[in-house]
Amino acid sequence: MFRLTSDATVNSIVIQDGGLLVFGDDKDGSRNITLRTRYILIKDGGALHIGAEKCRYKSKATIALYGKSDEGESMPIFGKKFIGVEAGGTLEIHGAQKVSWTLLARTLHSSGLTFGSYAFEKDFSRGLNVRIIDQDTAKILESARFDTHEYHNESRRLQEFLRVQDPGRIVAIAVGDSAAKSLLQGTIQMIQDRLGSKLIQGLGYRQAWALVGVIDGGSTSCNESVRNYENHSSGGKALAQREFYTVDGQKFAVTAYSEWIEGVSLSGFRVEVVDGVKLHLLDDVSSWKPGDQIVVASTDYSMYQAEEFTLLPCPECNRFQVKVKEAPQFLHMGEITDGVDMRAEVGILTRNVVIRGEMEDSCYAGNQCQFFDYDTYGGHVMIRKNFTSVHLSYVELKHMGQQQLGRYPVHFHLCGDVDYKGGYRHATFVDGLSIHHSFSRCVTVHGTNGLLIKDTIGFDTLGHCFFLEDGVEQRNTLFHNLGLLTKPGTLLPTDRNNSMCTTMRDKVFGNYVPVPATDCMAVSTFWIAHPNNNLISNAAAGSQDAGIWYLFHKEPTGESSGLQLLAKPELTPLGIFYNNRVHSSFKAGLFIDKGVKTTNASSADPREYLCLDNSARFRPHQDADPEKPRVAALIDRLISFKNNDNGAWVRGGDIVVQNSAFADNGIGLTFASDGSFPSDEGSSQEVSESLFVGESRNYGFQGGQNKYVGIGGIDQKPRTLPRNRTFPIRGFQIYDGPIHLTRCTFKKYVPTPDRYTSAIGFLMKNPWQITPRNNISLVKFGPHVSLNVFFGKPGPWFEDCELDGDKNSIFHDIDGSVTGYKDAYVGRIDNYLIRHPSCVNITKWNAVVCSGNYAQVYVQTWSTQNLTMTITRDEYPSYPMVLRGINQKAAFPQYQPVIMLEKGYTIHWNGPAPRTAFLYLINFNKYVSITV
Repeated sequence: MFRLTSDATVNSIVIQDGGLLVFGDDKDGSRNITLRTRYILIKDGGALHIGAEKCRYKSKATIALYGKSDEGESMPIFGKKFIGVEAGGTLEIHGAQKVSWTLLARTLHSSGLTFGSYAFEKDFSRGLNVRIIDQDTAKILESARFDTHEYHNESRRLQEFLRVQDPGRIVAIAVGDSAAKSLLQGTIQMIQDRLGSKLIQGLGYRQAWALVGVIDGGSTSCNESVRNYENHSSGGKALAQREFYTVDGQKFAVTAYSEWIEGVSLSGFRVEVVDGVKLHLLDDVSSWKPGDQIVVASTDYSMYQAEEFTLLPCPECNRFQVKVKEAPQFLHMGEITDGVDMRAEVGILTRNVVIRGEMEDSCYAGNQCQFFDYDTYGGHVMIRKNFTSVHLSYVELKHMGQQQLGRYPVHFHLCGDVDYKGGYRHATFVDGLSIHHSFSRCVTVHGTNGLLIKDTIGFDTLGHCFFLEDGVEQRNTLFHNLGLLTKPGTLLPTDRNNSMCTTMRDKVFGNYVPVPATDCMAVSTFWIAHPNNNLISNAAAGSQDAGIWYLFHKEPTGESSGLQLLAKPELTPLGIFYNNRVHSSFKAGLFIDKGVKTTNASSADPREYLCLDNSARFRPHQDADPEKPRVAALIDRLISFKNNDNGAWVRGGDIVVQNSAFADNGIGLTFASDGSFPSDEGSSQEVSESLFVGESRNYGFQGGQNKYVGIGGIDQKPRTLPRNRTFPIRGFQIYDGPIHLTRCTFKKYVPTPDRYTSAIGFLMKNPWQITPRNNISLVKFGPHVSLNVFFGKPGPWFEDCELDGDKNSIFHDIDGSVTGYKDAYVGRIDNYLIRHPSCVNITKWNAVVCSGNYAQVYVQTWSTQNLTMTITRDEYPSYPMVLRGINQKAAFPQYQPVIMLEKGYTIHWNGPAPRTAFLYLINFNKYVSITV
């Protein structure tokens, strides 16, 4: 055994054959040990220990991994700048326990004050410039100027102005230019009596004077200063300042000043926080110490509103409070707003045990410098199969990861089962890690099952953060982790942004240029490549694309290729999904859809291996057997807010969303079916007991790369927007089906002159089917819902609104809770396939409400490319519906109009009628009689 008790720098360390490296510690935690090395390799009975689970490390310990990508030896498998654990190796690192992350308990305002800081300066603002400030909130209540140099009436006006002020109000006064010539004695007496001034009586021509006092506070509450005027300058700045506390205990200063500089008169005021900003937190954070670094998540659309702060000593703080050095730039919500918990996550980045990469000042060599102007060649930790024991808790990993495959801050590489199934009596875990300012993911689970990832923070990282890699990883549990500021990286197509996607073409076939929207642009805080994993109480608090993304590999990929799984991921029931939060992502908070391309680039398909692909659809069945009953995937207690496009986009077979909340998203929730008829016949999706809010009291805050700002529909106040001012905001979006929306509440969906905003809407520019079996029941609409439903109209975003799905938009209002008409079908107002004389138009919705029995006709033709189909109801020959069809360029185009039953219809084609056509009646109720 070797006990390290002081700093050391070595080239490399190999621990094997019973070797043991232990970091020394003291009872009082007084040591500070830094070990610098190019790498540490642990194998064949070797072990590295820093503390233990039951005896945590108290001192400070740092492992600094040094070296450049273009120098030094590269080890097989591990490369450079690493801690590696091979078969037989043990890695046990256990730092001091801290609360990893919590939530704000009160809103943190820009500058630290509820109404913001205040700064004003002006030249030649002649007379007495006055500000009245609320002593409880530091808000500027009144701003006025009185030209007491030129006008006696202005002096009288000032006297009355001060007379009516409430006791306790803070008053700041500063002379601009000159104020004494017409300053009446009564006004001087008022300033003396109510503010305690001793200098106002002798104020002379062009003297600089400033005062900060409290109404009826006496002379002890007054701070003032005067400077003489000589040769176009004053003898310094007349500056007055006093400090106060808000009702929340936040210390702030009010400053007034007046001066002459080279013939220019300046006067001004400041109201600002002093001695740090106090944060009120949900949990006991007495484990957080002065000097620690914390991060507060964005609660707006832009993830770049996340902010870092340094903790200050705060003897007056209780165990639920901390004080930070820096003034916040943005608004961070600390409230449950309109029924939705939008409180910002607050994470502690500092640990007493640190593993970090030593970095160069800028990018160099072949480290993707065309995309990054900083060094991205950090350290990495890799654990391989048959290790003896690995447990990491309360460790800080900074400047880790490399823009190379397999080089991640924490990487379990093809480890197989790492819990009891793998023979580990003490199941493997990572707990309380802080991974930040790193360069390739956070925790990678690669070909590994049964791992617990708990209370871990991933902040300011490149590429998918919590990453399940090959589509074979199962039984892993991610519990109470926080990921935020997840930025694009270069490793896989799904990591890349627009520029990276189109530039990196070395792995495509021929001259193919990737399409960013469909091949790339999927970087996610949680990338879940197999449904049989558990996500509980996690927060995805800001990603370039998605917060949590479930995707489905048609077959194992990467180094797991060729592995024969007992069940297909897309058929496997979902693990536990409970109490997760997703916000501040552009594409979606939660995304359940798509797969990755599992073949190499070729002439047949030139796209890159592992780019996004539509090949896999989620259809969970018992035992992953499509012949057995379906098993509904349960999304329980999802909170999704401030996502630009979708709060959640969920495609699949049976999926249930319940007890969830969606607020301030472009579109709250969209369900999409597994596919068009007859895929997974009988499946449906449901959302119940959930809340949808269109425009909450979280107005957002400009800056931090927020792109869109406009007015709200409810109060016409400025607010940040998910998209531009014309984007049609929707709560629940109907698409495909069958879906069931039940026992849900909608609040605050009010249009503006520029924007249609509706509680319920439809997928825009929809070429696909919509079924009349889309059912809505037991829904409630708050008083601020102007459009219960909107079917779209030609214009911005909707375009011509003439695709097949647009025309056939429909749902069944089972109990009349949407329309007031029980057992009614609601379709687009110009759809005469579903009409009859008793239907009722709702023009504002662009809708028609009808009773009756409805179904879809599924028409498939053979070898008839580019034909449009016209279908006409016998009673309405002047109102045909023209359908372009789905898959027009394929050998088997299909058309799916919704029709009223027991009526006659005629079909025409815009060319020779197809020689072969198949007609199916689908999506109708039981016991309805059909005559063909």
